[in-house]
Amino acid sequence: MMQATPAIYGKLLLTAFFWGGSWIAGRVAVLEAPPFAVASWRFFIAALALGILLVQREGRPRWTLVQWGWMTALGLAGIFLYNIFFLYGLRLIEAGRGALVVALTPAVIALADALFFGARMSWRRACGVGVALFGCLLVVTDGNPVRLFAGGVGRGEWLICGSVVTWTAFTFIGRRGGESLSPLALTFGGCLTGWAMLTVAAIVEGSLFDFAGTTWRGYWSIVFLGLFVTAAGFTWYSEAIATLGATRSAAFINLVPMFAVLLGAWLLGERLAAGALAGGLCVIAGVWLTNRYR
Repeated sequence: MMQATPAIYGKLLLTAFFWGGSWIAGRVAVLEAPPFAVASWRFFIAALALGILLVQREGRPRWTLVQWGWMTALGLAGIFLYNIFFLYGLRLIEAGRGALVVALTPAVIALADALFFGARMSWRRACGVGVALFGCLLVVTDGNPVRLFAGGVGRGEWLICGSVVTWTAFTFIGRRGGESLSPLALTFGGCLTGWAMLTVAAIVEGSLFDFAGTTWRGYWSIVFLGLFVTAAGFTWYSEAIATLGATRSAAFINLVPMFAVLLGAWLLGERLAAGALAGGLCVIAGVWLTNRYR
């Protein structure tokens, strides 16, 4: 393992900041342009940047049909389906609130790992998952769980919950595909195949070049999502894992919803209900417990 330096910690902090900012950039972009067009151009930029980096670091790739299959599955779950839920959800709910829901993802991954793959689940981890799930319930119902049974949870909340499920699938597909591919190659392949699917969808919809009402804020948001959130964020996070290890690196991800809420308040004027903020704290606490105990 390489030696940890202040630069590594700085990049990891910036990664959390970029990923928190992805919720604000995503909301700005989809309010000015069609979601499929936004996602297609985002991953075109990301795949181009990651492809150049891959060739520089690992040379020209030569993948088998099986490897292409894993990358296609990754692109379907983590790029195509995830972005449908993510971007269409952001059209309907606040960026900060969406980020608090998605902060639940590590706990859902731990639960799915135990249920479907036989991973060990201690009672402390189970408590962490329970706390995180309860926090998510508070976030989507604005602190009033009764709304769940009274039809008070809207389509936007359910769409963002769908992104949690697709990212969980993406994680397990990536774990299997990573047995024969480097993290950089796997992510580039996922971005490439996901971009192809999103582009076909945008062409069928007729929205690939539909940017008539887009301002510089929308264009910058797309570039930010592709270059900083996806390409730079993934690269720096991978470097941190190689240097600090997965556990210490993952601790910084708890900062993502905090950055999203703060940036949403500053840039978009969002003000979340006290119940949603309390739920977000429960989610973060539950995820911490899930990662803390094995």
